[in-house]
Amino acid sequence: MRERTVGEVFLTFLKLGVMSFGGPLAHIGYLREELVVRRRWVDDTAYTDLLALCQFLPGPTSSQLGCSLGLIRAGYGGGLAAWLGFTLPSAILMTAFAFGAGVMGRPVGAGLLHGLMLVAVAIVAQAVWGMARTLCPDRQRAAIGMLVMVVVLVLGSNSSWSQVGVMLLGAVLGLWLCRDQAAGVAAPVGESLGSPVSPAAGFTALGAFLLLLAGLPLLARATSSTTVGLFAAIYRCGALVFGGGHVVLPLLRDAVVAPGWVSNRLFLAGYGAAQAVPGPLFAFAGYLGAVADPVPHGVMGAALALVAIFLPGMLILVGTLPFWDSLRTRGDAQAIMRGVNAAVVGLLGAALYTPVWLNAVANARDAGVAIAGFVLLTVWRTPPIGVVVAGAVSGIVLRSTT
Repeated sequence: MRERTVGEVFLTFLKLGVMSFGGPLAHIGYLREELVVRRRWVDDTAYTDLLALCQFLPGPTSSQLGCSLGLIRAGYGGGLAAWLGFTLPSAILMTAFAFGAGVMGRPVGAGLLHGLMLVAVAIVAQAVWGMARTLCPDRQRAAIGMLVMVVVLVLGSNSSWSQVGVMLLGAVLGLWLCRDQAAGVAAPVGESLGSPVSPAAGFTALGAFLLLLAGLPLLARATSSTTVGLFAAIYRCGALVFGGGHVVLPLLRDAVVAPGWVSNRLFLAGYGAAQAVPGPLFAFAGYLGAVADPVPHGVMGAALALVAIFLPGMLILVGTLPFWDSLRTRGDAQAIMRGVNAAVVGLLGAALYTPVWLNAVANARDAGVAIAGFVLLTVWRTPPIGVVVAGAVSGIVLRSTT
């Protein structure tokens, strides 16, 4: 019976992985429609509780939400099946795109690369705009976001640890400025989620999360292994990102571009291409693992990077799930998360300027394409895949006329 249920979970999430275009917010809608409305795996109260937990944690929100639903449906095997089914389509497509990266040096390939970089500008700008409206709706949180953006632009952000610093700054400011907002609005405790994770298993998962976060960089230095180094760098990105797929952009750039493993141009081209595929944006890491210079690259590098980017978020999800009901009712926890979410907006706003805008936009025509893409996404509500195609064609045309 359990095997059949795990298979059901895998096939259900494989279907979702094929059809889920539009990024994390759209994924949340797809998951609710399929698993709450159609299949009735959980009710709306349980779904909302799980969504709140996944938004509270670092990591890929929609993938964590799917994994938690798979856990509840079919135990640990169901959680693994949900992640694998949801991630597989985008992972295959992004790895295939990596194998075509060699054509980027040719005229048409260079134009395609340039167009995808301009698409990345539009996509990140849309993310900043939408997240600012949602996560910084008042003066306090807008001030936190603006302060973080200025700090990052002035002082720079040369490592993922410096970005942890601005996240901590956001947490402290949230606790100071947003405590009154959070007071009296704590979510009511809903019905039991039916999680199969025991407190002991939760503590074990949290311990593994922290051990890998601290131990992998030490192991990489001790062994001088590029394989361990790549895994450690991408694991750290997955462990420290708040806010979902778009926010991992500056972290991944520092992890793979700064040491020279992936060029800026290939990085932004892959990020633009990631908008055209369904499923989680974290599958972009598979592309990076495939094109990275250090071994292993190719398919093995893609698999290594995918495990590294998703593993910390899943460990912390399993670690927190048994304790969520009591934690989510605390006003100070909500105040901290308000500040962290506002800091995320500031961090992504800084990333929009550098490296995204500075590396992609060279002249007024480039700026026009990027702005047109932003308008298509935000005003005309054009599907991302349509903007990707239009941007790619524009890049080829611009390069052919210069």
